[in-house]
Amino acid sequence: MAIRPSNPPLVLIAGPTASGKSALALDLAERTGGVIVNADSAQVYRELPILSAAPSPQEHTRADHRLFGYLDGQAPSSAADWAERAKQEIREIGAAGRVPILVGGTGLYIRTLLEGIAPVPPIDPAIRQDVRESSVEANRARLEQHDPLSAGKLSPRDTARIARALEVVLSSGRPLSAWQQQREGGIGGSVTLQPLILLPPREWLYARCDQRFAAMVEHGAIREVKALLNRCYDPNLPIMRAIGVRELGAYLAGTWSLEEAVAAGQQATRRYAKRQYTWLAHQPPPEWPRLREPVNADLLPRLLELLETSA
Repeated sequence: MAIRPSNPPLVLIAGPTASGKSALALDLAERTGGVIVNADSAQVYRELPILSAAPSPQEHTRADHRLFGYLDGQAPSSAADWAERAKQEIREIGAAGRVPILVGGTGLYIRTLLEGIAPVPPIDPAIRQDVRESSVEANRARLEQHDPLSAGKLSPRDTARIARALEVVLSSGRPLSAWQQQREGGIGGSVTLQPLILLPPREWLYARCDQRFAAMVEHGAIREVKALLNRCYDPNLPIMRAIGVRELGAYLAGTWSLEEAVAAGQQATRRYAKRQYTWLAHQPPPEWPRLREPVNADLLPRLLELLETSA
């Protein structure tokens, strides 16, 4: 994986939560001297290192990690904000003669970095306030009138995406789908991408999800959630919707037993993994290698071979 200044390499290891991508990336970084760059939306926040499965202090000593825990939970952020930070890190890593290893399962982050973002103009503040103060049912009805294509694609309960699509069409006069056909700022054409998608057997993956959430609780996730709730953040912030916050918060409030909270957290983790699995199985280009077996230490030589042949 030699650095080619005109078209430097970017390794991408993507997979659903609990698929083993972080361990594989860590082994690869140790073997190659590469630098791990986070592409997981939960791991950008510093308040939830346990619930977000962020790298441990010991793992930080084994390899250089970037963009983990760099944001306060109240800080405004988006996929576009993260992508700008990631571009800077990737440039600096390449300039130092090292290989950036992008690791995560947030499809929107990966797509925004590689393909860019739609050049949607700023939303009129009055329109934004009106939309945000309306119910999801009212917003969906208006969206069906002004942008039926977006309305047909979105779940009736997807409050955030319905609001966003409605804001765009009311403010710009064009549906969100039209803007999304134009993308700017992606780096996919300026790097030699070496991707690998982990899609292990679902039963194995879901068992790992259950084991990991239980281990998080054993290792301090309840204290972590209690400290977060004591900050009295706006409940609509992304960090407050992280898996485990609602479930363990219900335990702390006395609404659920610990057993009920753990079971609910495990179920939420499995559902999230299923959504990630579906996106990663179908959305990235079909020529990207898919690894459909459990991750283990014996896979590293094969990973190195896959990455070399895809360069």
